[in-house]
Amino acid sequence: MRDADPQALETPRLLLRKAVLEDTEHLYLGLWSRPEAARYMLWQPTATWEEARRRMSRTIAYQQAHLAWTICEKATGKAIGFAGITPLSPGVYEDTGLALSPDCWRRGYGREALEALTACCFDRLGGTALICSCRRENVASRRLQLSCGFRYTHSEERADPRDGAPYVLDFYRRER
Repeated sequence: MRDADPQALETPRLLLRKAVLEDTEHLYLGLWSRPEAARYMLWQPTATWEEARRRMSRTIAYQQAHLAWTICEKATGKAIGFAGITPLSPGVYEDTGLALSPDCWRRGYGREALEALTACCFDRLGGTALICSCRRENVASRRLQLSCGFRYTHSEERADPRDGAPYVLDFYRRER
């Protein structure tokens, strides 16, 4: 039996672990190819299997070098999303995105994943603050952050790198 991944994060129903090639199909069909999942993100939907394979290779390399994970359902082992954080300054971390397959929305998985990131920041890394952000119109993300104890701090105007469209990014912070 394989030893547990010491870098993995665990919740009651989820395992956040480093990506593997076998995740390609689930991430492609369940998340990357879904325009509704990319709506508030900074990535374009993936249109072909070949693109998905290249994206998976980039994802594996990125996750190995960063505080980033693939989100899997424990019950099925299926990859359903991704999440990550990055250091901003000593003790302060910022999320690098949290995305779930639309098939998994409204099940409490976002809350479990964000709580796992928060616990990693504070308990594993000794952080003092975690900053999250979302587009102003992303009501579900805003509600999730507020329900997990984050407090609004400020907003910034941004331009979407995909098409140059302006948007407002709202920032939320949780202290240890």
